[in-house]
Amino acid sequence: MEYEEFIKSKNIKVEDSGFVVHINDINPQAFEFQKDIVVWAVKRGKAAVFADTGLGKTLMQLEWLVRIGGTGLIIAPLAVTKQTKREGVKFGYCVNIVEEQSDIKDGINITNYEKLHKFDLSVIDAIVLDESSILKSQTGKYRAWLIKETKDIKYKLACTATPAPNDYMELGNHSEFLGELTAKQMLSIFFINDCQSTQKWRLKGHSIKKFWEWVASWAAIIYMPSDLGYEDDGFELPELNVIHHVVETNKILPGFLFPKNAETMTERRNARKCAINKKISIVKKIIKSHDGVNLIWCDYNKESESLSEAIGDSTEIRGADTEKHKADAMIDFADGKIKTLITKPQIAGHGMNWQVCNVIVFFGLSDSFERYYQAIRRCWRFGQTKEVTVHIVTADIEGNVVKNINEKEARAMSMRKFITESTQAHVKANLKEVKPMNIIKKTDVALPGWVKSNGNKSNAMTIDQVIAERYAVYHGDSVEVIKAIPDNTIGCSIFSPPFPELYTYSDDAEDIGNSITYEECLTHFGYLVPDLMRIIKPGRSIVIHCGDTIKRKSEYGYIGARDFPGDIIRLFESIGMVYHSRITIWKDPLIEVTRTKALGLMHKQLVKDSAICRAGLPDVLIVMRKPGENSEPISHIDGLTEFEYFGSKPPNVSGIKRQHHIWQKYASPVWMDIRQTKTLQKNSARDEKDEKHICPLQLDTIARAILLWSNPEDIVFSPFAGIGSEIYQAVAMGRRGIGIELKGSYYKQARLNLKHIAMLKTQRGLFDNK
Repeated sequence: MEYEEFIKSKNIKVEDSGFVVHINDINPQAFEFQKDIVVWAVKRGKAAVFADTGLGKTLMQLEWLVRIGGTGLIIAPLAVTKQTKREGVKFGYCVNIVEEQSDIKDGINITNYEKLHKFDLSVIDAIVLDESSILKSQTGKYRAWLIKETKDIKYKLACTATPAPNDYMELGNHSEFLGELTAKQMLSIFFINDCQSTQKWRLKGHSIKKFWEWVASWAAIIYMPSDLGYEDDGFELPELNVIHHVVETNKILPGFLFPKNAETMTERRNARKCAINKKISIVKKIIKSHDGVNLIWCDYNKESESLSEAIGDSTEIRGADTEKHKADAMIDFADGKIKTLITKPQIAGHGMNWQVCNVIVFFGLSDSFERYYQAIRRCWRFGQTKEVTVHIVTADIEGNVVKNINEKEARAMSMRKFITESTQAHVKANLKEVKPMNIIKKTDVALPGWVKSNGNKSNAMTIDQVIAERYAVYHGDSVEVIKAIPDNTIGCSIFSPPFPELYTYSDDAEDIGNSITYEECLTHFGYLVPDLMRIIKPGRSIVIHCGDTIKRKSEYGYIGARDFPGDIIRLFESIGMVYHSRITIWKDPLIEVTRTKALGLMHKQLVKDSAICRAGLPDVLIVMRKPGENSEPISHIDGLTEFEYFGSKPPNVSGIKRQHHIWQKYASPVWMDIRQTKTLQKNSARDEKDEKHICPLQLDTIARAILLWSNPEDIVFSPFAGIGSEIYQAVAMGRRGIGIELKGSYYKQARLNLKHIAMLKTQRGLFDNK
């Protein structure tokens, strides 16, 4: 594959599997934004519609099935099946409610999730998940079954209200259902868990923009039509009034001497029980205060039973009730046949349209903001013509729950704004089929005067370049820029490549570290390796700083190590380089475990089960030599002098013994005396989206490599210059250097560092290695 083609292939693609329909063919009763979403979803073939409550998901999914054709099946929550059939009649669709496989007909069929085991989905042409938030739970009973059983269905649509803003796994599960990235792949590419908890993931700084662009490629996210540039006419909701009733209990919880707010789950359950009768008195007053219907949300059977008995003219829905009773009661309430409905958000908090009611009562609150929000939106939605009043009735010792819900609401509204801003441009572009063009400015690479060009030209993506008396540094893609460097020019190359599956330093496809898999990272690196061999003088060396990497359980299902140095050796050997040497650099395992929280290094794991304990991960120098005779020997006639010792423990001898001792340290397969903190200052090179910066390569390590494998006045080359450490040390030691760096903030810092060392060399002509 040509390099440009490979770079394009690194971008995550969401391929259309559907076909084009004309917007004029869409149901004329649909609003413009609904028509555009349907046209886009048909073209995508597999898509998600994350539309807030009341924006017409039922109409959109029915129209999508009509346009797809064949045998379609909607899977919906209980009672939503009958509601969808009624909505279908209103909009001119024939919806067939099915109980088992033999009921399936050509056209639109609908069943509920509880009956899934009765169906063979292999005969279905198109499937719709209504209230697809059922995919939210990573361990839920429906998630794995649906993903597996619908794998071969060509057309899929997932419809739900906008997903929980802080629940990225819900997005990952939707992606996996639609046949895009699996949830694990999504986490690996876009997220980081800081090695502290396998359950807590957050977006990498450099992945935020690309993540939401990727989500918007397969999901239409909309809170209001105006989010996507449409008019909100008819979708403005009436006023929502929230009234909080607090019951005084003066209750002392078990185990305490004085009244206090309930904190633990047990304390919160006890707090709700102790105030039931006083809460019921308030609820009865609320019901008597108006003539309309009432919706009362509870969380416990004891609450709903007590309310039903005290109120009288009411209908209760419990989990143990038959499906028929549940469905009939929900539909009767929608028709205004029931004065007061008492149920739980877990049972009826999704999918139902109850605009007939504008008085809602919460008989206490749980800690789930999503349940609270969805329960309100059953009534406060498009089509509601009256002001909606929400009454929250809690005991005085339930203050922590109320506080928690208020804080979650504030965070959710803030995150909602962020998601809208992050996705609306991409969703608009997808709906309108606008394809923005990337125009990349390309310029030829200039070479310093001390490099004799052999006529190689590169039209590389170079944003900036600095050519100085002793160094040249380029801002661009090393795979491209290196092509300008003549054959057999470089005396030594020293660098630390991006470690696969560890850190992503930028969102550029040209960034080797920005790869989906370990294999893709090595493949990308492989485009650079032949040119590295080409530019090195015969008999000279390429020195690669690397180390083993960890296979995480969240990605591979187990914890293990990967031989990254070995893969590098094999990659260079495959093009004819000679494996010359390997040096291990000691690192303190205590520092590693403090930084990474690696389970295998923790003392508690030693106590619990040392079978999983491991050694710390050292740094490694891999030295690869280019075949051929070295025409310019690297001679140390006087051995290694005291000025050529770089490390923390200089030999405590003098004369010829000192020279021998220095060489013994350098020749050791393990360098124990590298000063880990002797690096160039790196903080200035960080940008706000950086996650972590692996400590720049230690100057001692670079200095030893330069001393052993290059001559004064040789050119030292680094294709991953970072903040300029290798070139800085080369200039300090009387060599010249060429570096290439893709990341802008690192390149800027490298320029400053190189300018500084060049000035010192001009002023003093020496380098202090202490």
